[in-house]
Amino acid sequence: MRRDFLLAVLACFLVVSSTTHADQRPPNFVVIFLDDAGYGDFGCYGHPTIKTPHIDRMAREGVRFTQHYSAYPVCTLSRYSLLTGRLPARSGMPGVLFPRHEKGIHADEVTIAEMLQDAGYATGCFGKWHLGHTPAYLPLAHGFDVYLGIPYSNDMLLARKNISVPLPLIRGEEAVAFEPDQSLFTKQFTEEAVAFIDQAVAADEPFFVYLPHPMPHVPLFASSEFAGRSLRGLYGDVIEEIDWSVGQIMAALQEAGVAENTLVLLTSDNGQWETRGLNGGHAGMLRAGKGTAFEGGVRVPAIAWWPGRFEGTPRVEMAPQSMLDVYPTLLSLAGVELPEGVTLDGIDLSEHWFDGPTAETTEVLMSRPLYFYDRPDRLVAVRRGPWKLYVVNSNLWGADYTGEIPALFDLHLDPEEKYNRASEQPELVAELSALIAVKQRAVADEGPVGR
Repeated sequence: MRRDFLLAVLACFLVVSSTTHADQRPPNFVVIFLDDAGYGDFGCYGHPTIKTPHIDRMAREGVRFTQHYSAYPVCTLSRYSLLTGRLPARSGMPGVLFPRHEKGIHADEVTIAEMLQDAGYATGCFGKWHLGHTPAYLPLAHGFDVYLGIPYSNDMLLARKNISVPLPLIRGEEAVAFEPDQSLFTKQFTEEAVAFIDQAVAADEPFFVYLPHPMPHVPLFASSEFAGRSLRGLYGDVIEEIDWSVGQIMAALQEAGVAENTLVLLTSDNGQWETRGLNGGHAGMLRAGKGTAFEGGVRVPAIAWWPGRFEGTPRVEMAPQSMLDVYPTLLSLAGVELPEGVTLDGIDLSEHWFDGPTAETTEVLMSRPLYFYDRPDRLVAVRRGPWKLYVVNSNLWGADYTGEIPALFDLHLDPEEKYNRASEQPELVAELSALIAVKQRAVADEGPVGR
């Protein structure tokens, strides 16, 4: 009953917030989405040798989230969840689309780009898409006016009839190059995004920029300006060039005079490759990495920057939040109603983000369950408050956690997930297990969209 009351209170707050935003000029949005960045890869998250002055500035002038979660621990479905606000099990896609797959994001999905495009926004995508590589699945079919990027991961080849087709660079729907120079990716996609921002400002249009960098996914590439610069080696070079990219976006917004009406969100699709050694990121004290539902696989760095809009900056936000919340939050800020007849799995956080956390909104975030998959049809864990329960050994790539199941961890006391407390909390284990079972059935009964 208490949780229902708090959710009702939050809903009332958000109605007021949405009305306020609707009376103003629509805000612009820039979502910078990294590929396989570790929780501890930036200076503001504790890395001792990688220099990230622009990202650190975002944190100083905005909000740094310490418990922000991806919806899935690998590429495709994390991107699906960001753009649709829906759990990965609803997609009907595998966790990772390979070039051999002749499927992608379904036409009936309503992406945030489509919603904003219909509301008069200019929409552009620059970088790695990974939601289908044929025209029906590419960005222009799902709400973007402009696209330049690669259709899947930078280490993939398209194999058909025993012929390997090199990685394509696609503009709109057509390949304009094959096996392009990947050392230019970060610079090229950044420059395209900046040009798009300038064009939208010149046309007096609100804009949504989605900048899903292909890096630091392996193989790693940095341009000649950054190669060999970082004490961290090649991986550090890559992150420091991404930091340069962030600085270019911030500078472009300020020079165009729209920074104070633009929300920039920086995050990662999932955690780092834990087996890549010097060619991989760092999870800080978090356990495991990409491909698992452990904290190192799904808890990701996230920073929001909007000059003059956040209360109490610099702010460190410690309440658990989800990538699924981005969709309803951005639409609320834009004054756009949520799509009818679509099941969304996140909540609008605009009141909590911009007017400062209250006891009520914080309690909502601490009391709602967050669900974690490591395969599209396998719900392995749930978090509520400080407690995270695993009912299945989690690892997409093979056995990792081989201890006793169920496994219950207090993430406030034990973010490394070392101490299984299940035997001490049998009633809590039963309660959280029931949440998983109910959610698994509900999502399965609804089924994937259009399939």
